Amino acid sequence: MSLIAITAAGTAMSFPEFSPAIFQIDLGFLGLGKFPIRWYALAYIGGLIIGWRYAIALVNRPRVWGGTSPATRDDIDDLLFYVTLGVILGGRFGYILFYQLPYQWDQTMADPMSLLRIWEGGMSFHGGLLGVAIAIWLVARQRNVPLLSIGDIAGVVTPIGLFFGRMANFINAELYGRPVPEGSTWGMIFPEGFVRGSTPSAYDWNAGEWVYRGDEVARYPSQVYEAVLEGLIPAIVLSILVWRFKALQRPGLIAGLFLLFYAFGRTLAEQYREPDSFTWNVLPDWITMGQILSLPMWIGGAWLVWIALKNTKASAKA
Repeated sequence: MSLIAITAAGTAMSFPEFSPAIFQIDLGFLGLGKFPIRWYALAYIGGLIIGWRYAIALVNRPRVWGGTSPATRDDIDDLLFYVTLGVILGGRFGYILFYQLPYQWDQTMADPMSLLRIWEGGMSFHGGLLGVAIAIWLVARQRNVPLLSIGDIAGVVTPIGLFFGRMANFINAELYGRPVPEGSTWGMIFPEGFVRGSTPSAYDWNAGEWVYRGDEVARYPSQVYEAVLEGLIPAIVLSILVWRFKALQRPGLIAGLFLLFYAFGRTLAEQYREPDSFTWNVLPDWITMGQILSLPMWIGGAWLVWIALKNTKASAKA
């Protein structure tokens, strides 16, 4: 299909012919066929590794902390291990708790093993965030390092992984946006962006191309919006605050600002993102599950920023 498609919504770009896999491993000799190594997996790995190296760079520079680093390289190595578990387990449990059980109870009870089939998709950022919070608490307790400072490190490096993850969503042609208004030129034709109620199309692994049915509608590329709002902008702004304005010297400030950045970006992007199909007849059109789950982040972020600024003022008076 050409890159430009003429639809009822006007002139819209069609989805670039990205393969959802970097490459495929042929396991035919084991009777398993081809196993795709997906971009989404690389996004997780890349985000964790780059975030880990960035965290080490921060603890290796005492000046950004005001003279003494709150953690060591070994502390960060431990944090990487626990955060990796937190992201995977928390993300999966969060999806089951927030989405699968409330909205897909009958299907889940009919096939309980679906709870374990993580390779079929189903990860929740908010669940992963809870997993990371638990990981930070465990490391702070076990290694006797300041909880808020470790949270600040996580706050400044997490947007990197978010940016990669949302771009991987785009490459996977998943989590696309709502249909654009008629006549809009902002739309993109995604291979699975059909009208509601249709049977999904799929990626043809043998032919190496997406299968279009012809009834797809132009939609907002909301994954890119989220990559910018939740990942790129917070990563840049928070890094400037850390390196230029010594924000790490106010424990809890960066962690709080990250929560506020994400809550704002997710709440705004949800206006353009297509809601999950199993919530269509449950939630009203003016609110989404992503927005509901972001409410605690607004509250927690504001509280952390308030604590950080309050402590700063108290120290200045002393």
